Amino acid sequence: MTDIKAVLRAQHIETPSWAYGNSGTRFKVFAQKGVPRDPYEKLADAAQVHAYTGIAPTVALHIPWDKVDDYADLARHAREVGVGIGAINSNVFQDDDYMLGSVTHPAARVRRKATDHLLECVDIMDATGSGTLKLWFSDGINYPGQDDIRARQGRLAEALSEVYDRLGEGQRFLLEYKLFEPAFYATDVPDWGTAYAHCVKLGPKAQVVVDTGHHAPGTNIEFIVAFLLREGKLGGFDFNSRFYADDDLMVGAADPFQLFRIMYEVVRGGGLDPANGVAFMLDQCHNIEPKIPGQIRSVMNVQEATAKALLVDREALAAAQSEGDVLGANAVFMDAYNTDVRPLLAELREESGLAPDPMAAYAKSGYFEKIAADRVGGEQAGWGA
Repeated sequence: MTDIKAVLRAQHIETPSWAYGNSGTRFKVFAQKGVPRDPYEKLADAAQVHAYTGIAPTVALHIPWDKVDDYADLARHAREVGVGIGAINSNVFQDDDYMLGSVTHPAARVRRKATDHLLECVDIMDATGSGTLKLWFSDGINYPGQDDIRARQGRLAEALSEVYDRLGEGQRFLLEYKLFEPAFYATDVPDWGTAYAHCVKLGPKAQVVVDTGHHAPGTNIEFIVAFLLREGKLGGFDFNSRFYADDDLMVGAADPFQLFRIMYEVVRGGGLDPANGVAFMLDQCHNIEPKIPGQIRSVMNVQEATAKALLVDREALAAAQSEGDVLGANAVFMDAYNTDVRPLLAELREESGLAPDPMAAYAKSGYFEKIAADRVGGEQAGWGA
């Protein structure tokens, strides 16, 4: 149990700056009281999540949503409030020029503009001390014959190569994939295999990021995780939950057993070892739930799934597997999943000087009431800001 606590104590879950702003569906963005008005206030809110969970010490930025004049000053502010700057996320999907694609666009001018933005994000990494650039492309086509599928892959490879060559010592990029949306006929990076192929060709500074909401229904995500870990190409996660498509709900909300299965493969493959560099980040849009408590709950959900995965009796499981004991092996797996780990985690928090119930502690802190009163006037952050 001591070893399990040590692993859990070292766990690191990154929260996204955009989760603290207003969000919604394509039909409506819902405004809430106390929502940050700039990246500085986003970092202050993220610091609350870390203060009550103890395992969320970094915050991912999204450019240009988190654009500031002085990124070194933003990094200084992050340290002052108790967090650090994590991954830098690029945005080449919200400009009118990108209607037909960004780095895969038929026009060289648009491709140049998109690639220059990616290079700007590396500059921001330099200024903030970030070691990770996260790339997601909405590029694709809606109709057969609209563009040359093969040529688009060439354009993508060219842009990725230029960005890869710009990375400095200790820096990497993570290539994200998504089955569909907003492109409906052919997405340029639709699956882990496409992302993996590009990353293998580029080298060790290019890895794949798995967004748990970006797969077809029924996809065995834990197989993908196990494969990429085995190949040394799993760079990180965007954790969220889905019922239908890319719902971006709180991680573990739709299928907590799936989250457990994923985390078991992470444990099995050594993904919790900091030396392997797997980044565990949330990527969620809190449309109707309060922002900070939504992030706290999500961090706790990942922590609970991790604790259960660590409780799997690996020796008993291996013995049952080697003997072909199908039911016995499954029973070992299910015993761990059905264990209530909440008392263990409450004990762990108390030993770390934290309140045993982060949600209750935050609710009693008065922080929400303070920001609701203080953050009056100005423009609230949200999609696109």
